[in-house]
Amino acid sequence: MSKAFTREEDDAPERPVPPRAVPLLPPGAKNYLTPDGARRLREELDRLVAVERPPAAASADPGEARRQLQSLDQRIHHLERSLQTAVIVPPPVGSDDPVRFGATVTVRERGGDEARYRIVGIDEADLDRGWVSWLSPMARALLKARVGERVRLQVPSGEEELEILGIAYE
Repeated sequence: MSKAFTREEDDAPERPVPPRAVPLLPPGAKNYLTPDGARRLREELDRLVAVERPPAAASADPGEARRQLQSLDQRIHHLERSLQTAVIVPPPVGSDDPVRFGATVTVRERGGDEARYRIVGIDEADLDRGWVSWLSPMARALLKARVGERVRLQVPSGEEELEILGIAYE
């Protein structure tokens, strides 16, 4: 093709656009959220729309603005969709209940170490905080267990046994 039919900015190397977010929920699964998780997602959505998007749209570099806006718009769309489909699950009222969605579970591992896991929605999961998705193998092992029970968890190195020491709800 002749150079007369191309624009100079077409010659510049393009930065890759982030891929579209892949739905994390399996087909037919409900999008459960804790009340706190729903609040945090709403706050993030409000911040992106009101604080981060306007300066990106006003950027002097049109190419960079387009990339930033596309990334922000993807996240905004994901948050809007997540909040629209959310089933907000309040904590249970009884204190003698088995482990349910939203529980923070203290366990003793086989080696004697204690760990805490909070069972949350897929959009709330944060492994650094010990927050695991209700669809994860860890959560599936813990759900419906009671204090004092032992549950088995399949891990890559074999099978792990966890003793339930405590169940709390925030």
